[in-house]
Amino acid sequence: MTADLSQLVKAYDVRGVVPDQWDEPLAELFGAAFVQVTGADAIVIGHDMRPSSPGLSRAFARGAAARGVDVTEIGLCSTDQLYYASGAFGLPGAMFTASHNPAQYNGIKMCRAGAAPVGQDTGLAEIRQLAESWLDSGAPASDATPGTITRRDTLEDYAAYLRALVDLTSIRPLKVVVDAGNGMGGHTVPTVFSGLPLELVPMYFELDGTFPNHEANPLDPANIVDLQKRVREEGADLGIAFDGDADRCFVVDERGEPVSPSAITALVAARELAKHGGGTVIHNLITSWSVPEVVREHGGTPVRTRVGHSFIKAEMASSGAIFGGEHSAHYYFRDFWNADTGMLAALHVLAALGGQDGPLSGLVAEFDRYVGSGEINSTVDDQAARLAAVRAAYEGREGVTIDELDGLTVTAEDAWFNVRPSNTEPLLRLNAEARDEATMTKVRDEVLEIIRG
Repeated sequence: MTADLSQLVKAYDVRGVVPDQWDEPLAELFGAAFVQVTGADAIVIGHDMRPSSPGLSRAFARGAAARGVDVTEIGLCSTDQLYYASGAFGLPGAMFTASHNPAQYNGIKMCRAGAAPVGQDTGLAEIRQLAESWLDSGAPASDATPGTITRRDTLEDYAAYLRALVDLTSIRPLKVVVDAGNGMGGHTVPTVFSGLPLELVPMYFELDGTFPNHEANPLDPANIVDLQKRVREEGADLGIAFDGDADRCFVVDERGEPVSPSAITALVAARELAKHGGGTVIHNLITSWSVPEVVREHGGTPVRTRVGHSFIKAEMASSGAIFGGEHSAHYYFRDFWNADTGMLAALHVLAALGGQDGPLSGLVAEFDRYVGSGEINSTVDDQAARLAAVRAAYEGREGVTIDELDGLTVTAEDAWFNVRPSNTEPLLRLNAEARDEATMTKVRDEVLEIIRG
């Protein structure tokens, strides 16, 4: 068992290599610490298809039940299926997954009742400190009567809930290729898509946490090559790829070309604004200029936030936003307890495409107006010094504004870029966008020269 839990805590989850850093006795301590910090008398737990997930999940359940808490295990599920259970049952939840990370990793994503986030400042630090204090002696004995551990299947209810949020009754028949990456999409997609006028072409639906075909991380272009090829071969209307825990979805059009998550954010925002008659839409600061433009054009109010799950969820709750989107293909819905669900975003894309006669490439062109660099990582010796060098290079330039909401964002009339330090690695992350390819390339290369100087 590791003696340094600080290396396991990343943003809003606990994550580490199994079993070197992360094992069942440690999971049991986290279960006890989780219920003590949340004050819950009942919780819900789910897990993905990784070989270590059932054992870690059951150990967490034992730790919680030993302190008098009743545990509902929903077994194999996607992360957004766990959020559904947390919201529908009104219970804090724990999902055992390492999402898109390599097979040797595992972790926990934790939430309070109603899928409210557990972040560094909202309980995660306390949970870590408690578990760390118990490493040598174990969790103290509890006077409470041990709680029960019961099983409950939520897949059908989760699917029905999502389908009720999007009108798919009148869409035209569509042929869709889905790459589940041997992750939880292979478990959820057949049930969610059941009964819809879709010809489903499944890829890698076999649940296998060793990821024999490719990493379940569609954000890496190498991992959607198979999907792009299959869409073209099948003459499909679109392709959808899910990450390992199926809480994010990535889309390719009928040509096999990737559709920017910013374009999907804008498309879904327009639909949600029409459904709700306006409202606030959250977007993080590295989504495209297209997103706030589309939101305003459809009668909404865009709100710009820092990058990250916990920041988006907090802003969703405080502003009463109807929808939120991130460049990483996380999509958040007020109708889904402000939680992220890639499956609901996918249903919106299917409804939008199936509700008109044109191809997906034509549909999304309205929402994809600028040229982006994508995220570019650079290893640096001193993050602060390199950021300062970038700031010094642009400070005082005519027509340029600088803000530090999250890293450093520099905006001009024809382009913008953001440079953010990684919280876990010695990296700076660059995202740039411009009105044309030549300007984007110029800005990107100029900033990279400073960062890597």
